[in-house]
Amino acid sequence: MTVFFDHLGNPLSFKQAAEKLVKRIDAVLLDFELMLLRWTGLIPFHSLRLFIYRLSGMKIGRGSRIHMWVNFFDPRGINIGNDSIIGDHSFLDGRASLEIGDHVDIASQVLVYNSQHDINSEDFEAVYGKVKIDDYAFIGPRVIILPEVTVGRGAVVAAGAVVTKNVAPFSVVAGVPAAKIGERKNKNLHYRLGRARLFQ
Repeated sequence: MTVFFDHLGNPLSFKQAAEKLVKRIDAVLLDFELMLLRWTGLIPFHSLRLFIYRLSGMKIGRGSRIHMWVNFFDPRGINIGNDSIIGDHSFLDGRASLEIGDHVDIASQVLVYNSQHDINSEDFEAVYGKVKIDDYAFIGPRVIILPEVTVGRGAVVAAGAVVTKNVAPFSVVAGVPAAKIGERKNKNLHYRLGRARLFQ
């Protein structure tokens, strides 16, 4: 007699039920960790926040800063290069690989996702896709970047854009979905972003 069932009512063997239980416990522990990281985002000191974020498994390069109130999903998949700045109230998704290069400027309230639901799947399962934001890219306020996207070196994504496909190096994109509207004239980029605002 079957004792275990999944959320769709399908019967499960003892082994399948045990595997689902282990996954559920892992999910609860991750949720607790994410809550602690959300509280960390309230600390008004960059150095202390970065120390805790690194303890969580995030890789953060020299001179990079993460402003207050940034939220994460699975920090172990997030790799931030040197001299990059993440604006306040942004969301970084680490369920698949998220690579942010050197000298990347990400403005406030930017959402970067590398997982989404398969709307045609019987159980609405999650699918994953790496996101890469290359060196010297600028991501404007309230941009949304979706899975399997690469934002090329020196590219600019205008405020409010929704990026659903790759952005070529040095191109300027805007709109929903994001489309090319121009190109960055200076292609010999070597600036540093400099000091982030204190207590933010």
